[in-house]
Amino acid sequence: MSETAAPSNGGAVLVGFRDRLRELLDVEGRSQTDFAADAGIDRSTLSQLLSSGNRRLPRAETLVAISRAAGVSVDWLLGLSSAGPIRADILHEVLSVSRSELSPLDEALIGWFRESIGSKVRYVPSTLPDLLKTDAVIRHEVARYATTRPEQKIDVAQAPRAVAHAPGTDFECCNSIQALEDFAHGHDIWSTLDAELRIAQLDHMIEMCERLYPGFRWFLYDGRQRYSGAVTIFGLQRAVLYLGQMYIVLNSEAHVLEFVEQFDGLIRAAVVQPPDVPALLRRLRADVAAE
Repeated sequence: MSETAAPSNGGAVLVGFRDRLRELLDVEGRSQTDFAADAGIDRSTLSQLLSSGNRRLPRAETLVAISRAAGVSVDWLLGLSSAGPIRADILHEVLSVSRSELSPLDEALIGWFRESIGSKVRYVPSTLPDLLKTDAVIRHEVARYATTRPEQKIDVAQAPRAVAHAPGTDFECCNSIQALEDFAHGHDIWSTLDAELRIAQLDHMIEMCERLYPGFRWFLYDGRQRYSGAVTIFGLQRAVLYLGQMYIVLNSEAHVLEFVEQFDGLIRAAVVQPPDVPALLRRLRADVAAE
């Protein structure tokens, strides 16, 4: 069998590896024969790796083959990452029982942001970036929602704000420039938001963009040339797509990398770079004040 000696903490690593390999087979629902064939390894090799009497880890090539066949990372197989074998999940927005409680989805979102501190977050919001919104704007956005309360959204917005303020953070955000112009001029869902509140939001975004740069970088692309749905990418661990009261969570590294590539394409196509965003916001503020 292709194997190598376990490291100094090999006992724990070996047990963790064996448990996660068994978990993969349970989740996949495939036989050992089929799984071994997909990974390109011998059936006997897989059986030995699963045996409680085995005292050696597989070689790197075998680890990579198993990770690719199952769509998980080698780090997860060795117990170094929490991004597991579930490659997709669907979560729904749920109205909290009381004003003081968060829904399970809210708790999950907050947890993902907390886990991302120290890694890279990439973010395409459905409207404006949550971490830049004033409470008044959040209340306006969700005042009529049936599945969430403003208090829930305000509480959840604290999580990306904490990430953006954390030392060593790397937080990138992309919006279409048209979305920002629509907000400033009170178009679409902003048509009933008072100009004073829009000006206050623009002032707040100017302050935050200048304070948080370069840890937080906001890129604006031309929505006539590019399109992106709302997505948050937490490192290489997961991509969370917002589809309107429903979230799709992808944990497969291969899938996450596809979204990273799409996000990087938005950055390359940006018509306004992060250092220039405050100047644009000031021009928009002046337009609103003159209306």
